[in-house]
Amino acid sequence: MCRLIGVLASERTDFRFSLKDAPRSLAVLSRQHPHGWGIATYSDDSGWSIRKRAMCAVEDEVFEEAACSSRGEVLVAHIRQRTVGPTGFLNTHPFQRGRWMFAHNGTIEDVAYLESQISPKRRAEVVGDTDSELFFAYLLTRLDSANLTDLRAGALTDAAIARAMRDAVARPSFGACNFLLSNGETLYAHRFGRSLFTLKRAPGDRLVPERRSPDGIALETRWSEARQAVLLASEAISDEPWEELPEGSLLRADRLPEPVVRPIGNTATGKGI
Repeated sequence: MCRLIGVLASERTDFRFSLKDAPRSLAVLSRQHPHGWGIATYSDDSGWSIRKRAMCAVEDEVFEEAACSSRGEVLVAHIRQRTVGPTGFLNTHPFQRGRWMFAHNGTIEDVAYLESQISPKRRAEVVGDTDSELFFAYLLTRLDSANLTDLRAGALTDAAIARAMRDAVARPSFGACNFLLSNGETLYAHRFGRSLFTLKRAPGDRLVPERRSPDGIALETRWSEARQAVLLASEAISDEPWEELPEGSLLRADRLPEPVVRPIGNTATGKGI
């Protein structure tokens, strides 16, 4: 098992709370998921920036610095509990290919199916040993086949990803495939086999400037009253009204003109797919 956090915000955002200060932040959760961490942030000014190490986040001074300095409009972050592939930098999420950033939670059992579906181009890009990186190559192969990889995400992109996931989860014992996939403007999320929660922050929400950790420590919530955002996480990281997504949920969150979530369909039931 691993843990994921994704954020799309309407303005430049400090991600320290989600990464380090929240009662169930990635730093806290890394004690049970100690085999690597990765933080990818997107800014309109500079594009993607990614930092990752094959260490337990809470024990790594580099994570501490990265968590405290991570800012942008989009966050895709991950901590790893290894299942397939040894602990190592090349097996640490997120993975980047061009403008796409990807992180996965779960174990793909039907790796042979992925191998049979990946194009030679995408297979050649795989440098690590994980099922997760193969899964990313599978999704990109589907986007390539529809000539959508370099286009702005839209209805055709939604349909291509939905078909890819419909085909995958229909396989007997395909495996668990929670993921976050983002191009900096849009964030796709899928739940199958692991938990996934969402939270919307909007103008008018009661701003809580300070929260308490389980140990009673006061934590500053670095969030402006005007900022809007969509958050996705493997579990509710704070005492806010997180909602658990149903099994099989495939959704798309767009950042502009304001963060909004659009359900695409359900891969477990086939509804809308």
